[in-house]
Order: sequence, then C-alpha cells, then structure tokens
Amino acid sequence: MQVKKNPKSDLDSYRGLFFVAGLAVVLFLTWRALEYKTYPVAASFEELIVVEDEVKDEIPVTKILPTTPPPPPPAAPEVIEIVEDTKEIEETLIESTETSQETVIEDVAIAVEDVEVGEEEEEIIVPFAVIESVPVFPGCEGGTEAERRACFQEKIQEHVQTHFTYPEIAREMRIQGKVFIQFYIDSNGYVTGLKSRGPDRLLQAEAERIIASLPQMKPGQQRGKAVKVPYSIPITFKIM
Repeated sequence: MQVKKNPKSDLDSYRGLFFVAGLAVVLFLTWRALEYKTYPVAASFEELIVVEDEVKDEIPVTKILPTTPPPPPPAAPEVIEIVEDTKEIEETLIESTETSQETVIEDVAIAVEDVEVGEEEEEIIVPFAVIESVPVFPGCEGGTEAERRACFQEKIQEHVQTHFTYPEIAREMRIQGKVFIQFYIDSNGYVTGLKSRGPDRLLQAEAERIIASLPQMKPGQQRGKAVKVPYSIPITFKIM
C-alpha cells in the first residue's frame, strides 16, 4: 500500500516564494548598508582667557621751574623825524641793439683764398675674406699672404685659449653655450667696435674681455692704403 502525503504539508510548493522573499530581504539589507552614512562628531573646544592684573604705571611728579620772562621790546619814539633823500641817482642808459629799416649794413667781401676747406677722410671697410693684405698679428710678419692669413687665425685661437677664464658665477649656475663676437681692426691696428651675442650676459662680457685684450696689429691694406677690417669668431663656453 503506497503512503500519500498531505498536499498542505508539502513544503516544496512554497520554495519559490521563500526564495523570492529571502532575495528581497537580502537586497533590502544591502541597499540600506550602501545608503548608510556616518557624520564626524564635532569636537568640543574650551576657550580659556587669561586676564592679567592691571599694570599701574607710576607717573613721576614734575615740577615747573621758574623762568625769567624776556625783556619787553623797545618802545617806538614819540616823534618820527622824516629825512629827505637828497642823493642823486645816476640813470643807466641801455642802448637798443635792434636795427631799423633805415640802417645800412655794409657787405663784407670774403676771398676764396681766405676760406679753409678741411677734407675729412672716410675710413674704408674691407671684409677679411677679400682684402688684399690681411692685418698682421705680432709674430706673423714673414711668409706669403696665405701664410699670414693662416697665422692670423691661428694666433687669434691661441690668444683666446690663453686668456680664457670661465666666469665663476656662470659656472655655479651651470650656464654654458656659444658666444659669437664681432670686432674691427681699424686703420691703426687697434681692436674697436666689439659686439657679442650669446646665451647669457656673463659669457658675453668674458668674450668681449678676451678680444679687447688683443695686441696692436699691423693694419690691413687695400691698394696700398690702411683700411678697417671686420672679423668675427665664436667662443664656446662648456662645463666639463
């Protein structure tokens, strides 16, 4: 004989309902946990005021010293005597320097021989690359024109290396770079017209100092006449 259960006591028929109810409870608790907020508790502070005793300043007692009053001003005389001014004043006549229409001005004739005409010689500038005779650096007097030109450039390089000093402030600030400097060798053989361009003023000042210390040279010549010759050279400042 087969035993049959009471359909009212069968719990499997409510499994889906229990699952949905449990899932709803879990979702509700999860939502409340996510929405839960906490707020910091305000700390309480106590203010303490320290009141010091009032400081009483003692005011010294001063005494007024008796002083002698100043003497009264002298009284004016009762009778004022009027003295007539009898001294004669000489008037100074100022002559006018203006000329009128009736004034005749004599023409002054100047001879041509009396006029001195001064001729101001203009200094000619010839580039270093095309000049006939380049400036001669001390020690480069001998040899051909090409040898004197090569010696000039070599002596300039030696002069820069000999007198080169890295500025201490620029070294501490790690300033380095290349300075392009241009100058002229005038018709007397002196260095003039220094111009420099570089990354910093400290390096430019040092480059100008080196070139300004160049010795006097024999000036360059064009067609047998001393001329002004421009020259440029780069000086590299590099911290090793």
